[in-house]
Amino acid sequence: MGRKIFLTGATGYIGGSVFDTIVTHHPEYEVTVLLRNVPQDFSSRYPKVKIIKGDYDSHDILAAATSNADVVVHNGNSDHEPSLKAIISGLLTRQTPGFLLHLSGSGILSDFRSDTYLGKLNPKIWSDVDDRDAISRLPDDALHRNTEMLLGKTVAEHGDKINIAIMCPPDIYGKGKGPGKTWSAFVPMYVDSVPKVNNRIFYYRDGANTRSWVHIDDLMTLYLHVVEAAVAGGGNAQWNREGYYFAGTQEHSHIDVVSAIGKHLSAQGVIENGAPVAVDIKAIDSTVNVPWLPGLARYLWASNSRTRADRARKLFGYQGKAPGLLEVLEADVAHAISKT
Repeated sequence: MGRKIFLTGATGYIGGSVFDTIVTHHPEYEVTVLLRNVPQDFSSRYPKVKIIKGDYDSHDILAAATSNADVVVHNGNSDHEPSLKAIISGLLTRQTPGFLLHLSGSGILSDFRSDTYLGKLNPKIWSDVDDRDAISRLPDDALHRNTEMLLGKTVAEHGDKINIAIMCPPDIYGKGKGPGKTWSAFVPMYVDSVPKVNNRIFYYRDGANTRSWVHIDDLMTLYLHVVEAAVAGGGNAQWNREGYYFAGTQEHSHIDVVSAIGKHLSAQGVIENGAPVAVDIKAIDSTVNVPWLPGLARYLWASNSRTRADRARKLFGYQGKAPGLLEVLEADVAHAISKT
């Protein structure tokens, strides 16, 4: 059994929750984290955790740390190739095959670059079992595709020396558990966008575009299954070509989600009218502007990304046990309001 864990992204929303979950459930594991800045109470909260100072561009530090780890859990920037290359190079120096859990995301499936289904329901639901081949053939410019291609190349060339699991969650909600960020970005970004559309709750076309969701607690259940399997030498998890894990437990249309957000914002006096209104694509595009990711607003507010977590359900009996999104959305909205 390999109990030495090296983890990146420990102060992020997902990575921090994974980190806290591992340490809490398995105090016997030897956990090391990469931190650029150490939170003030980190060492008192996690006294047994070893800290290595560095960031995602610290190639030599990453390679050395991963060469000494049995299991690497890589979170944070899913598209950052230099850090992933450093991690892979370190793992490949081990005398016995190590394990890597890499955080990707179901944005890789988003249809936001085509007008066909923007604001409409795309009937395609992706399975991480039945559609595995199709996922591996997605366009090179799909979100997160660059690092998934790098992982695929690694498996093809070194599959006997490394065991890889790609963790591909959908949109996430609920309060995280880690020492840094504890809330997801979707709701705060939407709340921040509302003033840019005349303080109205907005959608595109009929707002039927639909995405999968998972509560952070359910996602941690899946992560724990895969990490425990890795520590056990592979366990009942699947790796490399078959090591691809969706995590969605439910799906919701955009108009249903933002209608609920509108009710909460109206009830708190943030906006006068919580009823949703249809807007044109120019209004959608005006809400978010990130130069290195054109079309981000369309991805966030008008696209579809529908998944079925067939692999996790088959291997681990995975299912959603936390409250559904619309049941607890008020907490995410309240956090977003507090940050405005």
